Amino acid sequence: MRTLIENLAFAITVDKDDSIIKRASMVIDGENISDIGPADDVARRHDRNKFDDIIDGTMMGVCPGFVDSHVHLSETLSRAVFPDDIDTRTWVFHWAKPFYAHISEEDELVGVFLGCAEMIRAGTTCLLDMGAQNDPATTVSAMKKIGIRGITGRHAADNPPAILPHGWSEEMVRHHFFPSAQAALAVLEETVDKWNGSAGGRIRCWVNIEGKEPCSLDLHIGARELAESLGVGTTYHLATSIEEADLCQHKHGKRPVQRIADRDGLGSNLVIAHGVALDDEECDAIASHNVKVAFCPGTSLKLAKGAAAFGRYPELMDAGVAVGLGTDGVSASGNLNLMRQLYVTAGLFKDARNDATLVGARKAIRMATIDGAKALNWDDEIGSLEVGKKADFVLFNLNHVEWTPYYDPAQALVWSASSASIAQTWINGIPVFKDGKIQTINEQEIFAEARKRSTRIIQRSGLSVRGVPKTTTLYS
Repeated sequence: MRTLIENLAFAITVDKDDSIIKRASMVIDGENISDIGPADDVARRHDRNKFDDIIDGTMMGVCPGFVDSHVHLSETLSRAVFPDDIDTRTWVFHWAKPFYAHISEEDELVGVFLGCAEMIRAGTTCLLDMGAQNDPATTVSAMKKIGIRGITGRHAADNPPAILPHGWSEEMVRHHFFPSAQAALAVLEETVDKWNGSAGGRIRCWVNIEGKEPCSLDLHIGARELAESLGVGTTYHLATSIEEADLCQHKHGKRPVQRIADRDGLGSNLVIAHGVALDDEECDAIASHNVKVAFCPGTSLKLAKGAAAFGRYPELMDAGVAVGLGTDGVSASGNLNLMRQLYVTAGLFKDARNDATLVGARKAIRMATIDGAKALNWDDEIGSLEVGKKADFVLFNLNHVEWTPYYDPAQALVWSASSASIAQTWINGIPVFKDGKIQTINEQEIFAEARKRSTRIIQRSGLSVRGVPKTTTLYS
């Protein structure tokens, strides 16, 4: 299939020069972008009769598809279930874990479809999922069918609490917590061997673990080493809150990142999820080892992680660290819409530090596109609109109140626009979202199933009754 999208009002390329092409045209050959540039130049290079389809882009603008660097697809049925007045550790141990403990494979399948649909509607074309709660086959099959690009894995830990909190199930603990780091790594290796490169390479599989207190130091170190030997990446939660950092210092005499660094556990194939509570030494260690970081601003706001108070993301970016944006789980941040994270990220540090030069629109766009692609070690194929890269992009309807009028497309995209003005989302050369709907699934059927299944999970997990803890001492 050969497609010409001509006379676009603008193309935000996110190339090395942050070029914005006014009145642009783009040629898609199969899965890839084969030409992009000023409309007149592209027209001179091509015979119109040799295109299968020609799209008038006169009242449209284009940017690269967004890359979500940290998401929990298995959490999607928990929207607005957990309270918004609890901290991170309470949220995980007393609310999220009981919810996860009662998700069946069928529940997870519906949740992955629902989560991916929300993301595609908001312009996300690629994601890094923390891993399936059940068999990864479920997540892979849903991602394959709906048409999204991304990375997934299998949930793994090896350090269960001595006494299981209310709502945890023995079955969940047997599935999630392995008897040793070696046992976990053996299963994770099998998972990568089985699923990496699925859907013609559109879906990858990594050696993902939970991270933090539920994982031993050996599992943190071993996951990255195994991933390196397999030629893939790994991601886990680390330095997610000041409470976690203080607890690690108290128990081990070291802060979280420093503890990993002292065992030579840092490397360029590691993505640290959150990375809120870092000191200068830890930032230096991350930069010197080319570690990537996934910043989830929505979760920081909802769970009071402290990004505005002490987050070092501007410093990490200044040091050359690839900092991508993540939505996290739908209950952690409230949504899987990366455009909402763009808006927050562009302005959060300006306001927190009273410095209007920090981040801003163009850096935020890079975080959501090319820097996210770098975090996923996929920037050779995605993250910018350039010849030879995959045709993953978002078309905006400019005949919309959000774009009327505008001058600078980058500023309008971040500060003025929302997913409401997205006309189409293309992934791998295919318009997966257009005409107001996802083209690959029946969304209304998924919505109906999601409502029913979420209610049942809440009842089974006991989260609908009074008395679920609002604080925690687990792993203290």
